[in-house]
Amino acid sequence: MGTKQSGPVGRPRGFDADEALERAMLVFWEHGYEGASLAALTGAMGISTTSMYAAFGNKEELFRKALERYTEGPSAYLARALEEPTALGVATAVLAGTVQTTTRPSRPHGCLGVQGALATSDPGRGVRDLLAAWRNNGCSRLQQRFQQAVDEGDLPPETDPGLLARYVTTLAFGIAVQAASGVTRDELRATADAALRNWPLT
Repeated sequence: MGTKQSGPVGRPRGFDADEALERAMLVFWEHGYEGASLAALTGAMGISTTSMYAAFGNKEELFRKALERYTEGPSAYLARALEEPTALGVATAVLAGTVQTTTRPSRPHGCLGVQGALATSDPGRGVRDLLAAWRNNGCSRLQQRFQQAVDEGDLPPETDPGLLARYVTTLAFGIAVQAASGVTRDELRATADAALRNWPLT
């Protein structure tokens, strides 16, 4: 009697698509869209260029999928922060999440959504616009949450939710750039604390 095979019979899996996308995300995060060469991407993913195109489409499509993964993974602190019961709690959680995510020792420093394609050549314009929309979406979600706080009386009625949202996102993006420049986690936490001392803006 033969032994039963534990796995399915057939050709072996060429690669783990989920793991490959994780590795691609890290390459884009570290090098930016244009700085991430196909050789670096496929090398990190452990697949050929042909397999990459077959599984993920072209480089821009791969980047879009990597950004989705980043949004649902490392950048998921924004969605959690929006659930905080107070506007100050939201702002505090956003900045704390930014500091933590952009300074992890085992991950690239900085933010994929901020530094991935601030400046690009013409072929990279689609990715640059994608990231601008990604950043603006985060700001819009904060504005809606702060408007809710005004409506509920958590923030003073004269508060400008749009200005407050732009203030918090500008701080968060600045923290990301500083993190990429080597500023320490403790310094960035102190900066975030100082920025929220006069909450809300008057």
